[in-house]
Amino acid sequence: MAKPVVAIVGRPNVGKSTLFNKLIGSRLSIVDDTPGVTRDRIYGDCEWLNHKFLLVDTGGIEPNTSDVILSQMRTQAEIAISTADVIILVTNIRDGVVASDYDVATMLQKSGKPIVLCVNKCDSIGEPEPEFYEFYNLGLGDPVAVSASHGHGTGDLLNEVLKYLPECEDEEDDDEIIKVAIIGKPNVGKSSLVNKISGVNRAIVSDIAGTTRDTTDTFIENEYGKFNFIDTAGLRRKSRVDDAIEKYSIIRARMAVERANVCVIMIDAVEGFTEQDSKVAGIALEQGKACIIAVNKWDAIEKDGNTMKEYRDKLTNDFSFMSYAPIMFISAKTGQRIDKLYEMISFVHSQNSMRISTGKLNEVLAGATARVQPPTDKGKRLKIYYMTQASTRPPTFVFFVNNAELFHFSYQRYLENQIRDIFGLDGTPVRFIIRERGDGKK
Repeated sequence: MAKPVVAIVGRPNVGKSTLFNKLIGSRLSIVDDTPGVTRDRIYGDCEWLNHKFLLVDTGGIEPNTSDVILSQMRTQAEIAISTADVIILVTNIRDGVVASDYDVATMLQKSGKPIVLCVNKCDSIGEPEPEFYEFYNLGLGDPVAVSASHGHGTGDLLNEVLKYLPECEDEEDDDEIIKVAIIGKPNVGKSSLVNKISGVNRAIVSDIAGTTRDTTDTFIENEYGKFNFIDTAGLRRKSRVDDAIEKYSIIRARMAVERANVCVIMIDAVEGFTEQDSKVAGIALEQGKACIIAVNKWDAIEKDGNTMKEYRDKLTNDFSFMSYAPIMFISAKTGQRIDKLYEMISFVHSQNSMRISTGKLNEVLAGATARVQPPTDKGKRLKIYYMTQASTRPPTFVFFVNNAELFHFSYQRYLENQIRDIFGLDGTPVRFIIRERGDGKK
């Protein structure tokens, strides 16, 4: 069962994301002085006095706006409110009570959810400033004075939240949930895929490149297993990242890959492979994640009997550095092969988590070295005494040898292919650690 949910809402630029980051103890939300920086809902785990709950940061609510992005931000906030057990309304003492605060307060009261009123930017210690008492006019009970940037009053705020939290039931075993990062350059259909999977408009979808700035989590449980889909901001060329907010997004997209067990690398079928696609894939490769290459918008491609084979062959060549990654052709718009995607995610995750016994590994090693002799240099031959698996995610193997310098890259590649031929390890990179026997060096 999911943890209780607490949503942080309010008009733009009152300090919601700063408060969110302070409460969860990390910089998950983008913080910037530009109003409207937080667009989608962002989730983070929070704990206070042995009570665990999910904290949701939302985009600022502008109750009466015709702006496309702002109106979708309002919709996202409304979804967060509807799923929340408790709502923290953040206001700002420097601005005082403004008309938008009354509108947001009225909207929240209609939800029927418990509301804790937070007056942010009360940076001075001691008695609150006289302006603080204006906030009683919102009709939401006693306000709590907080300084999100300094941390003052956050304990009092959380104490108020705890009064309304339901009891948390037993949590799901986190190991059972496969975390999936959906990555790719802007506008390949990442958010559309999340929305198709979840069956609701979970993430903001727009044709404007760079719409998704924040990572968003979508939990799905079905016959294929339990999944947490992490939608990320599209990764752009660095030269095109000319505003600070987009830079934060790229950093957090990298963080999303770190959190994930499996990365779905989305390619635009119409546009085809680009240099940026290889850079996106490189992030997942560096971090040893199981990967699937998903060619999206396949419904928009005119086909004949050889179209898929030709496209697959070209991609195999383009992604030669990631030859282990399976290639799938999907459509987020129509739902084509989405079920197969679930199956493939579960499969590559199991491959990435595979553990092989030392005995079986050394049988393969003995056979491989008998077929192709280890390399020599100046009359000295490489000896591989034995190998063992050190860890999983990705599968990491340690080779104990007489001379590490003799263990050339080409021979490592040969042994990797032998291991893959026997054990599969589809969809996952493998790591080799070379140690000279007895010296403890890498």
